[in-house]
Amino acid sequence: MSHFKGLAYTVAYARLNDPFLAEDAVQEAFVEAFSHLGSLKDEDAFPGWFKVIVERQCYRMLRGKKHAVMPIEETASLIADPDGVDSIIERREWEEKLLRSVEGLPPALRIAVQLFYYRGYSIKEISSFLGVSASTMKKRLFDARKKLRTSLLVSDFASVLNDLYQGGEKMLHIVNGDHVGNKLREGNVQGDILVWREVYPVGPAFASMAGNNERLLRAAYLEKTLGILAPEYIKSCESQETRLQNFSKYDEVVMWFEHDLFDQTMLAFLLHWFSKQSLGNTKLNLLCIGDYPGIDLFRGMGQLTTEQLKTLSGTWRPIGEEELTLGAEIWEAYASRDVEKHVGILRSDPSVLPFVPSAFTMHLNRLPSPGNGLGIVEQTTLELVKNGVQKPAELFTNVGDRLHELGMGDLEFRYRLKTMAELPKPLLKAEGTDYFLGGPSSAKDGTVALTRLGQEVLAGEKDWLLEKEVDEWYGGLPVTNEMEWRWDRSGKRLVYIGK
Repeated sequence: MSHFKGLAYTVAYARLNDPFLAEDAVQEAFVEAFSHLGSLKDEDAFPGWFKVIVERQCYRMLRGKKHAVMPIEETASLIADPDGVDSIIERREWEEKLLRSVEGLPPALRIAVQLFYYRGYSIKEISSFLGVSASTMKKRLFDARKKLRTSLLVSDFASVLNDLYQGGEKMLHIVNGDHVGNKLREGNVQGDILVWREVYPVGPAFASMAGNNERLLRAAYLEKTLGILAPEYIKSCESQETRLQNFSKYDEVVMWFEHDLFDQTMLAFLLHWFSKQSLGNTKLNLLCIGDYPGIDLFRGMGQLTTEQLKTLSGTWRPIGEEELTLGAEIWEAYASRDVEKHVGILRSDPSVLPFVPSAFTMHLNRLPSPGNGLGIVEQTTLELVKNGVQKPAELFTNVGDRLHELGMGDLEFRYRLKTMAELPKPLLKAEGTDYFLGGPSSAKDGTVALTRLGQEVLAGEKDWLLEKEVDEWYGGLPVTNEMEWRWDRSGKRLVYIGK
């Protein structure tokens, strides 16, 4: 019930602008709510019903306002540290300016900011209590940040608030690619940036990725499939792991990730790693998004401008024991050879890590289907080629749009397309020179067409897994011609076929 009390207090304070009156209003509202609880037919309607009671109680309270007082903690700090008077005064001035700016927002935006930033509630919790959709709440926060940047004359309102109320002075931002990392640097986001360079959806994954044998196996696989030179891969791993191991020198670590499989596997790995560490005084935070206002098809933060990325700064949420535990379980399941554990990921609690079920559904969708042995990438590619899309670059764009929850990059798609066009028994016939078919990066003249086998497999007349030798890895799962199971995408279930 304390959960609702915090939400109700913020709504009451927004109406009364007095902490003591707001507290009284909430207490009275609870008494009224419990006395009439029997009249509530649907328990799911309680948040909105209780909000109406709180607001009605606020309108009844017409007392005078009390004088503002300085918190006792700050009074004590002035006595104990007289040299810190200037910094405390400066901080107080910023706080008052920020509070005045927030108070000047329209009521809907003001309440959104107070609940999200000051009180720490999630968008899901706020939208449920206020009776609006999550997308509406995200839009309100976006509009509020835009207005506050103007009134405060600063480029990044969220960072100012985070520094005053949440953030430490030393921050480490972990991001999913150089493109995003460079934009954050351009936007002067406070702290150091660590670009995590890995492609966990491709190649073998292990519970411990730092073992020598495991690393050599993965390096060899990525060199063979993606063309990443093994020595460079190993050097990159060692370099980023060294920086990660020094996390304790930072007050806070912020992980910037997206909704797709590429990022969710990365997030799971890092949560698994942090779950094994002694965090000390370092706080962990997560910024994880699946959309952005004004972008119809959101594929990732790389789409955002420097200014748009700056609006996200400070909107991260604290990572607690639940996130660490679930992330560790997901990574260990993803690295397992037991396919049942991979399926079990889909049952993860979406309230803790909301994008996990959809992202790992796409992981399983990559596996061979019972009808023709194709994974979803191969199936989608062949369907597009059949419908007239023959340029590899256009295929990459179209497949990426349709399967954006994979987060597949050009290196991986290049490998998948080359595999489909390889002899013997290719699904695609390639003509011309093209980057996606193994040519230089400047080559863009290639085309592909369905072979006879490609037509037969697409029609379900033949099984590609029985026609072509396969040696793949999806996480901890080795995918070979000897597999005794397939993944039914429409039914979201395993189908055991035996051998």
